[in-house]
Amino acid sequence: HNQELNMRFESLATFAFLVLRGSSSTTVAFQAPCLRAVVNEAAVGRLQAVSVGGPETTTILTTRPSHQDEDDGMDMTGVSLSGLQGQALKWKDADYPTVAEIRRVLPEGCTEPDTLTSLAYLSVSVLGTVACTVAGLNMLSIADPSNILTWPLWTLYSAVTGTVAMGLWVLAHECGHGAFSNDKRLQDTVGYVLHSLFLVPYYSWQRSHAVHHRYTNHMELGETHVPKIDTSSSSTSSSSSWRLPTRASLVDQLGKEEGTVAWGIWQTFLHLGIGWPAYLLIGATGGNARGMTSHFYPEPLGGGGEQDTEEELFPGKWKEKVYKSDIGVAAVLSGLIAWAICNGPAQMMAMYGGPYLVVNAWLVVYTWLQHTDVDVPHFSDEDHNYIKGALHTIDRPYDKLDPYGLIDFLHHKIGTTHVAHHFDSRIPHYKAQAATDAIKEHFSNFYLYEPTPIPQAIWRIAKGTAAIEKRGKRWVWNNEGFEDKL
Repeated sequence: HNQELNMRFESLATFAFLVLRGSSSTTVAFQAPCLRAVVNEAAVGRLQAVSVGGPETTTILTTRPSHQDEDDGMDMTGVSLSGLQGQALKWKDADYPTVAEIRRVLPEGCTEPDTLTSLAYLSVSVLGTVACTVAGLNMLSIADPSNILTWPLWTLYSAVTGTVAMGLWVLAHECGHGAFSNDKRLQDTVGYVLHSLFLVPYYSWQRSHAVHHRYTNHMELGETHVPKIDTSSSSTSSSSSWRLPTRASLVDQLGKEEGTVAWGIWQTFLHLGIGWPAYLLIGATGGNARGMTSHFYPEPLGGGGEQDTEEELFPGKWKEKVYKSDIGVAAVLSGLIAWAICNGPAQMMAMYGGPYLVVNAWLVVYTWLQHTDVDVPHFSDEDHNYIKGALHTIDRPYDKLDPYGLIDFLHHKIGTTHVAHHFDSRIPHYKAQAATDAIKEHFSNFYLYEPTPIPQAIWRIAKGTAAIEKRGKRWVWNNEGFEDKL
């Protein structure tokens, strides 16, 4: 601690010297062997330290960019506030830490997976899911799924089994990131099997999810939960063709109170009910730049923006991998069809379909809430970069969903440590808490933690993410007149 204080004092003394010297346009290098540690970027006035290290250290000091075009006072009219209190809207381009600066504070070895540890967590999720499935098989003799009177019981079974099985999805997701094992064959085998069981093409999603990480909160190239700009000038359309309802149209028809509630219900259904299959099939909620895409067919489907081969979702070798992924999904789908033919669709839906829908809902809850809230902005291409996207990821209190934090444990803390995961997706989940703590300690102003309980957060976001508009460099949600409804 004393060493760090001395280091800060010497750095600031150097800045003071340069300020007094009046050096405004030159880069100055000097030897500082007394410094024995790496410091983060610091600045006084228009001067910044871009590299300080030791013991044979050269400290480089240079002029900061002026950022005269930066929107120092963004118009906050109509911007509702979540528990973040507009934190992400206060950040300036010049203040963002660099990738190297964040990487320096992460615990050593936090990006190295341990195969045995990963397999141990996999066994927890497998055994939990198998136990639930065995209980379901025993229920078949006393609760016929084809009898409507038993549906409440099977709904409960689906909720429990799907919640437990979500842990398998999280580990499958880690396989796609290379965070499960250094044994690539083992990792891809586990990932391929688990993805296929959830009817998700492994390599296709591995590629699209990497694109999502690269372009998080990007208005054109983002891959999931990209806001759609409403270009209509009114809530009603002059065209006779049917359109999806908007919040404005529902408010016109039902009034502000009931219309806002109807919009929230509609958005919740779209996201949690059909959002995930729609994304896999036609790229729903993806950015406009790639047009319509499918995870089961590598060529663009059209229906969107101009296709750029450099930004194609499945370029080069990935096209063949898409078809390889389809084989696993087709095999599982064939098995499900055979099951329905032999034992009836009611049994197949009760044992597999219900839990499958619950896993899908959990998956969308996580991805939706990790990158969306009423005061979290998006960016156009000219203002987006990787670190901006990563730092606009949101951690939330999933550990408080139940009194013991059991759901967060079963889901391998995917929602409470997601900022660290988006900074470096190679971090295994069992090392993500240490990485999260390091980011919170060293870059607390750039760490987003939204404390609202998850059900209330879902409801606020469902009602409050309707109309997005550009203000300065950011795209923000405009909820003018709806603040009291959120």
